[in-house]
Amino acid sequence: MSKHVHVRLDDGLSITEDGVLIELSRCHCGATWTRTYRIEDGMFEP
Repeated sequence: MSKHVHVRLDDGLSITEDGVLIELSRCHCGATWTRTYRIEDGMFEP
């Protein structure tokens, strides 16, 4: 019997107008994940 292990593949990044970073991931089986991070002012330097 085989077992499936999800492999998270990067599927994109975006930043909303409110300063929230959205990280999208997917598995080849079709499962998807969305993680969100709050970006504070001055946290990142250009």
